[in-house]
Amino acid sequence: MGHREDLLEGAKRCLLRTGFVRTTAREIVRESGTNLASIGYHYGSKDALLAEAYVALVGEVSEDFDGGEGQKLSAPPGSIERFEEVYANMVRTMSSPDSIWRLSMEVIVMGDQVPGVRDHLAAAQRGAITGIIPMFMGGEEPSGDSEVADTLGKFYMTLMMGLIAQWRFDPETATRADELTEGLRRVIAAAGDGPA
Repeated sequence: MGHREDLLEGAKRCLLRTGFVRTTAREIVRESGTNLASIGYHYGSKDALLAEAYVALVGEVSEDFDGGEGQKLSAPPGSIERFEEVYANMVRTMSSPDSIWRLSMEVIVMGDQVPGVRDHLAAAQRGAITGIIPMFMGGEEPSGDSEVADTLGKFYMTLMMGLIAQWRFDPETATRADELTEGLRRVIAAAGDGPA
């Protein structure tokens, strides 16, 4: 690996160990075996490096949403069973002791304190909104400016962010995939009983 990759891997380890705010440039350099000048040369700033490392970590864990390495989702695309299967996989990543989702809460709380990081993560979120759709619905990822992304993708992402918050705040009472699925069934049933 080159310095760029070493820095990214070191930053990922630092994020998991100490979080976004408490990770220092010196800690990243020590963890990656590089030097301080490498951060600026390859990423522009420590915050930009940490943002990219966070996005990479989320990408790695999101691979588990469709069943994990060597596994694929078994329920038919678009079905309630597929909905439950994907969210069960998500909940599994949230409940593990080394979950990266605490970083998501830290990033949300940071908000506008680090505008460059916010912009980088906002762009990555748009990709996540379109990328989540095929897990539930099958098929190809829609374009980022489609109505499907603006409705279905945001719906799934909003549910996921709510689950992350619950699992970080109180894992003992956080919503399980079967509870979320039963809630969806009730919403669908109630909508079917409503006025035409």
